[in-house]
Amino acid sequence: MSLHGTYDPQNIFALIIKGDAPCFKLYEDDDVLAFLDLFPQSYGHTLVVPKRAAARNMLDIDPDNLCKMMLAVQKLTRVLVDELQPEGVQVAQFNGAPAGQTVFHIHMHIVPRYAGQGLGMHAANKADVAELEKLQARLVARIRG
Repeated sequence: MSLHGTYDPQNIFALIIKGDAPCFKLYEDDDVLAFLDLFPQSYGHTLVVPKRAAARNMLDIDPDNLCKMMLAVQKLTRVLVDELQPEGVQVAQFNGAPAGQTVFHIHMHIVPRYAGQGLGMHAANKADVAELEKLQARLVARIRG
């Protein structure tokens, strides 16, 4: 898909927000939802999506929803770093297919990075569900503090 286009209200993140598709939820408030990536680039790879913005990418989102999403990204990045102790953390957002975007609902990636790990754009393998459940429980407990 190109950088410009019409928002598809049936994209997978819109379905997750509506509760019509499952996710490994870590955090939710009135404006933002965060969940573990099913195809993680590394252990703890988290996605953060605005719930009230029908925006495909950075060019479409209004400033208020963008700010709310970024505040959640900062909060969750701190939680992931504190709990998982990675050597680094990558925060990324892609706009348009040529830039690596595969789901056309604006979202942020928080990717903990560990020593010796490469920097792939998208993982090829689906994560083990049991491992995602364990990680979800661990991170939710940390978020609720």
